[in-house]
Amino acid sequence: MKRIFIAITALVFYSSIIAQSPVELHGALSVSGNQIVNKDGTTVSFAGNSLFWSNNGWGGEKYYNPSVVSWLKSDWNATIVRAAMGVDENGGYISHPENKQKVITVVDAAIEEGLYVIIDWHSHHAEDYQDEAVAFFQEMANLYKSYDNVIYEIYNEPLNNVSWSNTIKPYSEAVISAIRAIDPDNLIIVGSSTWSQDVDIVSLDPITDFSNIAYTLHFYAGSHGQSLRNKAQTALNNGIALMVTEWGAVNANGDGAVNENSVNQWMDFLCENSISHCNWALNDKVEGASVLKPGSSINGNWLDSDLTTSGILVKDIVKHWDANCSVTSSVEYDQSETEIELYPNPTTDVVFTQVDDRLQITSISIYDSLGNMTLEINKPENKINVSTLTAGHYSILFKTDNGQITKKLIIE
Repeated sequence: MKRIFIAITALVFYSSIIAQSPVELHGALSVSGNQIVNKDGTTVSFAGNSLFWSNNGWGGEKYYNPSVVSWLKSDWNATIVRAAMGVDENGGYISHPENKQKVITVVDAAIEEGLYVIIDWHSHHAEDYQDEAVAFFQEMANLYKSYDNVIYEIYNEPLNNVSWSNTIKPYSEAVISAIRAIDPDNLIIVGSSTWSQDVDIVSLDPITDFSNIAYTLHFYAGSHGQSLRNKAQTALNNGIALMVTEWGAVNANGDGAVNENSVNQWMDFLCENSISHCNWALNDKVEGASVLKPGSSINGNWLDSDLTTSGILVKDIVKHWDANCSVTSSVEYDQSETEIELYPNPTTDVVFTQVDDRLQITSISIYDSLGNMTLEINKPENKINVSTLTAGHYSILFKTDNGQITKKLIIE
């Protein structure tokens, strides 16, 4: 009887953990060194979606509703969502203050679902609207200072000709000061020049007068690769924490084809460095970055047939991030059902593959950390000679009869 009681108690305890929402499980987020940690001081990484600009008449505002937030949690396993409130563009907050209510709707829904939520001042010219930003974030802080869910992103993307030290930093310190007078604790995310890519420059002159500050890094996989990851690594090495509040699977203009290999390299980098991320954009605009096809339901309940190529890939990443952030399944393939193993890994000269019987390998390609193909084998192979490759980190792309799988390989 004692054993049965212990087993039942353990099952109830385990079930209670499973039932916890992300915020119930992790609590208040804070910055420790170059990492974002949870209430227990454990490094965490969350994955989710960014809504499109909230601007009236732009098309994405229709998804600012509780049903979408609930669906992202239940079907996509999202742990974070971003409300991108358009500010100074046509139809934005400055000319249409009702945009604020759209943000409040999403934030309240995220709190109800136990998700983390980013309140984003979505502008390329925020320094021109500092007084408005201060007033807006004072109001948000008064509303949400007691909720661990809320993250303040005070400047989406400064342009490439805006100085960090002379313009963006003073603006940020003014807004942060206003928030901290009301909410001393919740995480604040700060942008940088060149569309929030110059995090290396920020790391040489970070904000030091306030605590719990991290910096956003934005990338688009079709346009940005190792050189931007190098800037991010420099920032981390210099001791600042990063969050990718916006990334796309396509080109920097928000359009073009999905670059899955580049996405996989970025996801590996984010996973290795425990960096949270939100994908751009939850919208049905005819654009490569949109995760939904035109006319998709405004209330969630999307089938895979409602998703674009980007949407299928992003859903796969978000859905599996919580259990194992190193997502290696492709847009067509559920790796939870079948598997490929590499051994030894790391290796020096030869790597063996152990392939699930249900898979049929058609080709194998190896890419270096810069995304260059270094080896291609157009047939199944369970022993791969890598002795000609230099030491470093590689990705092996397996094409199968059921999609694609990417695995990481280290050569010493």
